[in-house]
Amino acid sequence: MKQFMDKDFLLSTDAARDLFHNYAEKMPVVDYHCHINPQEIYEDRKFDNITQVWLGGDHYKWRQMRSNGVEEQYITGDASDREKFQKWAETLPKLIGNPLYHWSHLELQRYFGFTGYLNGDTAEEVWNLCNEKLSQDSMSVRNLIRQSNVTLICTTDDPADTLEWHQKLAADDSFEVKVLPAWRPDKAMNIEKVDFAAYMAKLSKAAGIEITDFASLKLALKNRMEFFASRGCSVSDHALEYVMYVPADPVELDTIFAKGLAGGPVTREDELKYKTAFMLFVAKEYNRMGWVMQLHYGCKRDNNAMMYANLGPDTGFDCINNYAPSAQMADFLNALSATDEIPKTIIYSLNPNDNASIGTIIGCFQSQFPGKIQQGSAWWFNDHKTGMTEQMTSLANLGCLGNFIGMLTDSRSFLSYTRHEYFRRILCELVGGWVENGEYPDDQKALKEIIEGISYNNTVKYFGFDL
Repeated sequence: MKQFMDKDFLLSTDAARDLFHNYAEKMPVVDYHCHINPQEIYEDRKFDNITQVWLGGDHYKWRQMRSNGVEEQYITGDASDREKFQKWAETLPKLIGNPLYHWSHLELQRYFGFTGYLNGDTAEEVWNLCNEKLSQDSMSVRNLIRQSNVTLICTTDDPADTLEWHQKLAADDSFEVKVLPAWRPDKAMNIEKVDFAAYMAKLSKAAGIEITDFASLKLALKNRMEFFASRGCSVSDHALEYVMYVPADPVELDTIFAKGLAGGPVTREDELKYKTAFMLFVAKEYNRMGWVMQLHYGCKRDNNAMMYANLGPDTGFDCINNYAPSAQMADFLNALSATDEIPKTIIYSLNPNDNASIGTIIGCFQSQFPGKIQQGSAWWFNDHKTGMTEQMTSLANLGCLGNFIGMLTDSRSFLSYTRHEYFRRILCELVGGWVENGEYPDDQKALKEIIEGISYNNTVKYFGFDL
């Protein structure tokens, strides 16, 4: 029997162990998509206790605590941090086969030196150990990032944001890790939302351009893109229901936009036409500016209306949406291809059944740069051992795995960088298995390039980061 989560965790063959320990383990981390707060990096926040790090805002854990019958008081409510930690510790042993079990223990091992396992009985020991460590200067936010061998972070930022914390970080020579903004214009795209008109007023003010029609909206967006670029931004991200393609003429678009700007209702067809035009416009701008476009789709959000009313969005009530017409995504890319204006694009679906369709679509539009159109790493409900293995296997079967840009945290926690280690172990287990089985030669030069590329080097080249 193997020891619990030892140095060869998830590595079952000699080839897998060699690939991980000789190549993957040593590589730095580029976290090109996350939701951490740049203000906390600038201020070099220190956490009072492990609950603040682990349970403050982590809807992954909140979902599992609810699944274990934990009352909301101990999840998002007014219970003490110690009580909340206890409830999480009591939940964790039941999560056999869940990535949260592995992530939690990787974090305990790497950052706190705890090699046991967390449960209700060990909660007091772990609580005291973690809190004593967190009180040390070595566990401040900046030092956690340094410990994790991170070279660059891209946050997630609204077009109307001032980016003041990014500007302060850029001017701070005492922190060597690059922290760059990433453009997330969902609020400008979501014309069906009740706050769309209010957001247009906010965007108008930020851009210094009165938004009265679709043309002036485009001017405002271009203005803000240039501002973001001046702060180092070269990455965009979109949360889509699916990648749609329902084209409309300019007159019709202005009519639709006028409805949204007036705060009136828009039809479903209006919504799809506006979003198609919006995405075509920004994609062409990204191509002009040399930005990377990320498309995240396949999520049905805020399903529990009662809990959404109480807690708001991003609190653990989202699920996979299985409606994503792949033909429309192909048509969207084809419309950009017609004028040679497809930017570098990374496509993520929350539905693992979309792996093959993504793999075949991206192969239709590759050009000019190795892996220009990427399938993104297994995302959200899929970033576990099975999901990662299936995504990489599908990409290998249908595309060019050697050009894959690998893992990202997509996290709000400063301890989540161990997810890169978790991914790299799974990658090496997969590739090592192919080598052991005689499906790929034991060509160390080629294997080194593949593993180090997927772990780090491909990402740096793909985004063009100056590292």
